[in-house]
Amino acid sequence: MKKNISKQIDKVITDLCDSKSYNLVYHAPKQDEIMPSVENTRRIVEFLREVLFPGYFGNSALKPENMKYYTGVTIDKIFHRLSKEILCCLCFTCKNEKKSNCNKCNELSKNLSAEFISFLPQIRKLLTTDVIAAYNSDPAAGNYGEVIFCYPAIRALTNYRIAHHLLKLNVPLLPRIITEMAHSETGIDIHPGAKIGEGLFIDHGTAVVIGETAEIGKNCVLFHNVTIGGTGKHKGKRHPTIGDNVMIGTGATLLGPIKVGNNVKIGAESVIIMHDIPSDCTVIGVPGKIVKLNGEKVDIKLGKTL
Repeated sequence: MKKNISKQIDKVITDLCDSKSYNLVYHAPKQDEIMPSVENTRRIVEFLREVLFPGYFGNSALKPENMKYYTGVTIDKIFHRLSKEILCCLCFTCKNEKKSNCNKCNELSKNLSAEFISFLPQIRKLLTTDVIAAYNSDPAAGNYGEVIFCYPAIRALTNYRIAHHLLKLNVPLLPRIITEMAHSETGIDIHPGAKIGEGLFIDHGTAVVIGETAEIGKNCVLFHNVTIGGTGKHKGKRHPTIGDNVMIGTGATLLGPIKVGNNVKIGAESVIIMHDIPSDCTVIGVPGKIVKLNGEKVDIKLGKTL
C-alpha cells in the first residue's frame, strides 16, 4: 500500500514538473530578480493607512505635538518599502531577459516612490470627503470614527485611491495587487484605472463592480451588488460615465460606454445597457425606463428621443 502511494506521489511530481504542464503558469526569474511581494505590499498599505488616518491605525496614542516625528518615521518606511516593491514590479514586467541590477530602474523606482508620496495630502483630502459622505448618507453611522474603522467602502476606497495614483505614475502590476487586496477583503471590486470623484459612498458594498474606464462624479451613492461594467464588445472607453449626485440602487446594472447625467436616481435591480440617461430623472425597470423627469412623472423608454 505504501509503495503504491509513493509511486502515485512520484507520478504527480513528474507531471507537475513536465514543461508542457507548467509552461503558461511558470515565471522564469531573470538574473538577480526579486519577485513582487503581496505581504510587503500589504504592509505598505498598512503604513499608508497610519499616515492617512492618524491615530486610528498604528500609534493610537498619537498627539499633535509628536505627529510630525511619527509621520516622518512612517513616511521613511513607506518610501523604502515602496521603492523596493516598485522596482520588483518593474523587473517583473520587464521584457529584457538579460537585464539585471539595472541602475536606471533602481533610480526610477525611488523617484516614483517619492512622487507618489507627494500625492498623500491629496489622497487624504479625497478620503475625508468619502468619510463625510458615508456619515451623512447612512443613518446607522454613529460618528466618523465608526465609518473609518468599520465601513468596507472606506477600506476599498483607500486602496483604490492609493492604487489609482500609482497607476497615474505608470507603476506596473502594483496598483492591481492593491485593489485586489481590498476586493478579497470587502467584496468591492474597483479597477485602479477608474476615475472617481470626491464624496463617494458605497453602502454595504458587497459585489460592487466598477470597471477600468468607468468615471463617477462627485457625491454619488452606490448600493451593494451594483455593476458599472462593460458589454464585452467595446474596446477603449467601454464603461459608463456617471455624473454628479447620482444614486444607484441595489443590484442595478449599467453596461457600456453610456453617459448618466447629474442628479439621477436609478432604482434597485434596474438594467441599463447602451442607453444614455439625461440629468434630473429617475429610472427603474428591466430594461430601464424614465418614470420621472425634472420633477414630473413620465413614462419614457430609454432610447427614445426626449
